[in-house]
Amino acid sequence: MTNVTVLSTPARWPRLLLPDSPLAKPADLEAAVKAGAWAAFTKAVEEMGAAATIAAVARSGLRGRGGSGFPTGEKWRACALAEADRRYVVVNAYQSDPAVFSDRVLLETNPYAVLEGAAIAAYAVGAGEIVVAVRAEATDAIRVMEAAIAAAEKRGFLGLEILGKSLEIVASVKPLQGSYMLGEETVLLKGIEGQRGQPDQQPPYPTTRGLYGLPTLIHHPQTFAAIPTIVGRAPGGYASIGSKASPGTALVQLSGSVARPGVAEVPMGTPLRDIVDLAGGVPSPHTLKALLVGGPSGGILPPDALGTGYEYDALEKAGAHIGSGSIVVVDERSCLVDLAAVLTRFCADEACGKTIPCRIGLRRMAEIGARFCDGRPRGDELTRLADLSADIVASGLCDHERRATLPLTSIARYFRGELDAHIVRNTCPAGVCQSLARPRIGAVS
Repeated sequence: MTNVTVLSTPARWPRLLLPDSPLAKPADLEAAVKAGAWAAFTKAVEEMGAAATIAAVARSGLRGRGGSGFPTGEKWRACALAEADRRYVVVNAYQSDPAVFSDRVLLETNPYAVLEGAAIAAYAVGAGEIVVAVRAEATDAIRVMEAAIAAAEKRGFLGLEILGKSLEIVASVKPLQGSYMLGEETVLLKGIEGQRGQPDQQPPYPTTRGLYGLPTLIHHPQTFAAIPTIVGRAPGGYASIGSKASPGTALVQLSGSVARPGVAEVPMGTPLRDIVDLAGGVPSPHTLKALLVGGPSGGILPPDALGTGYEYDALEKAGAHIGSGSIVVVDERSCLVDLAAVLTRFCADEACGKTIPCRIGLRRMAEIGARFCDGRPRGDELTRLADLSADIVASGLCDHERRATLPLTSIARYFRGELDAHIVRNTCPAGVCQSLARPRIGAVS
């Protein structure tokens, strides 16, 4: 199993995604059923019906956990209304961000929550096939999911004549191997089809033209794992968890300069300070310098932002985003200019290059970051950075290129003193950028 610690959380915080007591064998269907698995699916099929199920999901306020936070109920309605004889449901469990494993933890410890949520979605929108897309190297997650699917088929929750009715939903696991861009939903669909991994212009959205040109409902595994809770109890109960703008819980992976790195399930809207405290904070004698929130294309936030709620709108306003659900804690030993430059170069290297803002714009941003670290800026570099970032955000095809502007723009917003030290005084206060002079002892950066 993935060697990631699941962090303890306060007793008042609900567990909706990760099991309170993980099963010794996660694919043990009988034990899972005793714990409540597949009860919500049975309720949806035998009591509620497709339309009422979609309405319940919409009333819950659930927003997709894939990073964009789009209302889940709206997606379901669009897919159900699309004219087609066949539809697909896709679980986007590829999780391409480096060293982030929260999706694997979910698949390996609570596979039936994901499968049941996907089955409810398939029933509600009229899809007959579920595809669970997973990184090929996530062998434990693949093994657990395949065993769970086989057990569910044998019990009659998946396959043909589900629950003794003329209802057919088949499920399969699709291991994929490819670039960072496979995390983007339209690129993932092309990967499943065996095509070149580049994003499509939207609209049309996958809900109307997705996998193999057919209506497709694609969600993050955490989104599907929340569905059994919503359908199994009044959606108003789910809406009361977390924040009003972003109900429910989410998995957050904490790493970097913390005492206990790991994955935690937190209510949406929880202040960043409380989340960092779950990992024991920054070990003494070091001090918190910044938080990287959202993965390689995330924003670098200052300690003053610790009161920001972990939710879509608040993080976007602060210059970050949920992204892969990762928070990297940075202490005073790191150079934030160097960190932003490395992240920007990574995003430029991993970009597919389909559009000019992606192919050229991100490369120019990476070059600006490199010049910051080398102490060789060209003219008014900060104005050039701001203008280029605005152009990429305004004309980018997908969220990758738009959000790849955040590392550099966030340090320009919050850490201007450290940036000016590199550009104006030709020094690196942290002593990391080797081509620059180290600051004198006692000098103010």
